[in-house]
Amino acid sequence: MTGIAMDNVLRRLDLNLLVTLDALLAEHNVTRAAEKLHLAQPTVSIHLARLRDMLGDPLLLPGPRGMRPTARADELRGPLRQALAALSLAVGPASAFDPAIASHTWRVAAYDYAEATILLPALAGLRATAPGTRLAVVQVPPAGIARLAEQGDIDLAFHILAGAPEGLRRRSLFTERYVLVGRADHPRLKRRPTLAQFCRLDHVIVSPDGGGFRGATDAALAELGLSRHVALSVPHFLFVESVLASTDMVAMLPERLARNRPGLRVVAPPLEIAGFEMLMLWHERVHRDPAHQWLREHIARAVA
Repeated sequence: MTGIAMDNVLRRLDLNLLVTLDALLAEHNVTRAAEKLHLAQPTVSIHLARLRDMLGDPLLLPGPRGMRPTARADELRGPLRQALAALSLAVGPASAFDPAIASHTWRVAAYDYAEATILLPALAGLRATAPGTRLAVVQVPPAGIARLAEQGDIDLAFHILAGAPEGLRRRSLFTERYVLVGRADHPRLKRRPTLAQFCRLDHVIVSPDGGGFRGATDAALAELGLSRHVALSVPHFLFVESVLASTDMVAMLPERLARNRPGLRVVAPPLEIAGFEMLMLWHERVHRDPAHQWLREHIARAVA
């Protein structure tokens, strides 16, 4: 059949006709095929007439013990059954996700804070439950998250509520608060410092954009007509822990990042600093995918 002829057949094709043909080739009887399809017998007869006209072949001929398929019908039986099975699989409900046998590679956009407070708590369970999967952690500027998620280059991203990219699905994971952190034997952190003592300490600040010496703490102090001494600005949280453990500097850090650190002491700051809400973000294209649903639930449970 030429390409043009095939195109004409496809344009005239009614999926219901193929389902009817499959039943007729299996039953060799219009009445039984109608019962199998829960259709009236005249409807199946009409379908058969249309199929004969479309394919240019009688397909089924009367015989002594029911209808017998033509050679053309015999040729169609196998490919038709395979095509209908493939179509059913393609448009049917997504198959259930089994983490024990999965081999997915997930790409997640996260910076060091989310790595430590979200991915690390989820990692052990991920390895135990879905050992055949792989996780790639990439750093993506906030402005690029939505585009990469739409393109399928990342499956998940983590971002605070403030400034979170629009156009993505989101789920709140937790609300974070700030605490004052220094080395375990810091002489000024044996008890909660006063506001004046707090301002006289040497502070280190994390500036993701690099080089900044002001943050939420400085804005809160400014409202009180006060300021602190920020001696060091770094772009990542990882370096802060080493700095705090080996100097008398202190830092205002998210509590989840600072807790359970043997070499550090955590105390309540002398003023309240607004915390932030942490979000998990993903694109609509993977919202209903069973594998991605499983991953999102696993992460959410790990940080609850």
